[in-house]
Amino acid sequence: MARIGGPAWLRARRAAAIERFAVTPLPTVEQEVWRYSRIPELDLAAYAPLPPGASSAVGIPEQLRVVLETLGARAAVVAVVNGRVVHVEVDPAIAALGVEVGRLVELDAPGATLGSISGAPTTAFAQLHAAFSADPVLVRVPAGVVVPAPVVVLHWTDAPSSATFPHLVVDAGEDSEVVVYDHNASEDVDALVLPVAELRARPASRLRYVHGQVLGPQVWQLGRQLSRVEQDASFSTAMVALGGDYARLEVESTLAGRGSAGEMLAVYFGEERQMHDFRSLQDHVAPRTTSNLLFKGAVQGRARSVYTGLIHIGKHAAGVDAFQTNRNIKLSEGAWAESVPNLEIENNDVRCSHASAVGPVDEDQRYYLESRGVPPARAERLIVLGFFEEVLERLAVPAAAAPLRSEIAAKLDRRDRQAVGAGA
Repeated sequence: MARIGGPAWLRARRAAAIERFAVTPLPTVEQEVWRYSRIPELDLAAYAPLPPGASSAVGIPEQLRVVLETLGARAAVVAVVNGRVVHVEVDPAIAALGVEVGRLVELDAPGATLGSISGAPTTAFAQLHAAFSADPVLVRVPAGVVVPAPVVVLHWTDAPSSATFPHLVVDAGEDSEVVVYDHNASEDVDALVLPVAELRARPASRLRYVHGQVLGPQVWQLGRQLSRVEQDASFSTAMVALGGDYARLEVESTLAGRGSAGEMLAVYFGEERQMHDFRSLQDHVAPRTTSNLLFKGAVQGRARSVYTGLIHIGKHAAGVDAFQTNRNIKLSEGAWAESVPNLEIENNDVRCSHASAVGPVDEDQRYYLESRGVPPARAERLIVLGFFEEVLERLAVPAAAAPLRSEIAAKLDRRDRQAVGAGA
């Protein structure tokens, strides 16, 4: 642990986590929460954390500068390469308002926010993350401050056989407002990424978070996103998952204060042998809370996707409105999608519903377009792009939608070329 560096309190936290990890079994498909996963394929011994100085990155990598150019105005930028912060830039006007963005160990009192939402790690991968997270990032907005442009956090991985453990903490103060765009990308390297995002919306705050995932086709991701929404606060998270070999993300949101509201949106699109694995929890603890989830996915080639969601209504959470919708399109015979929505209700004064669907492109929509002269391949392409648009047009960072749409279009282009080749 010492070679990773950092202050004494963080090194002690890491040492305790590695001791717990050593006696905690790794998950298996025998456990319900990993039932549909590819976890037996993971060889942890093939990856290793990078020591300080192992990466020569200085400043923002060129691949991430391209992303920044598309986003336009931003309040702050943090670049993290192979798990370590290499660049911090904060608009002086924002800093003058007391907004803090940068390396958590430089901005925070020992242990004040790190783990405040995720709690003590209990699973093997949570302990592994706590043991090796090298350089957490903190975004903290004081009470009453409205941040006029997005805070951008860019994560980049380019070290082969590396294991990285990015950690982001966002703390939106009472009656504040902030948008955070968290971009995760990599070279085409064989790597393991275990990211964690802890998001707190304090009373009456408005926190919106966008997570763009375009990792390389060999990367394994085992991620967690945890949020706590306090009284009269509103929180929105939107995830676009297009990359990775096996990319898993556990998304848990606790509606902890009366009158709080949460929204979860996601788009995911797998090709070839990719697998996207989402697990969500809408946990209503307080009364008069609302949540709405909409996840939309597509699979082509031999790709697979899994969505497992739970709405939990606590016994004291009266007057809750909670909704959960998952829809999936299969674009080839070899593709596979699983959708498992669930409800757990301990109070009878609630309105809850869930819906899921897995199927091919809608034949009525296809017929409508073809009857108006649109060629079959073009018709299917338009339907898929329109299917995702319901989520993409609602991203809290509108400028991020264009490059993500381009990534989706590129997947459809590859499918069209493969179809032409097969026909030839």
